[in-house]
Amino acid sequence: MSSRSASLDEYRTKFEDPDRLAKTLVIELDGVVIGDLMLAIEDAWAQSDIQEQARGVQAELGWCLSPDHTGQGYATEAVAELIRICFEDLGLRRIKADCFADNEASWRLMERLHMRRELHTVRESLHRSGQWLDDFGYALLAEEWRAHRRHG
Repeated sequence: MSSRSASLDEYRTKFEDPDRLAKTLVIELDGVVIGDLMLAIEDAWAQSDIQEQARGVQAELGWCLSPDHTGQGYATEAVAELIRICFEDLGLRRIKADCFADNEASWRLMERLHMRRELHTVRESLHRSGQWLDDFGYALLAEEWRAHRRHG
């Protein structure tokens, strides 16, 4: 969930919350923070008798980049590395990410990284503008990611 802070102190309080920090990776360029990534490991849905096998096997991803650094490939590079970490280092089986349907930069990034659009919700999310917006949901399985890496 994104949020706007009224002051730098309020932002720091939100950002430094231990639960948020546990899911945050910083994007740094030449010693300057230009954005952040979110990695929230989750359990997959499972029937109750096999729930244990579904614990911690997937993740929700998110990202935010300074407007001064968009359009230069930094988000693509950072999210691609985050996906690699998910599948290679953490051994996850599935990742997902959501965005507002009108956030073309985000959904194009997901498509560039071979994520599949699985969901289009209609006026599901209330934006701070007061409008109800459509959302897109994307996902990628580990085996799909490996196949794309093998074939270029």
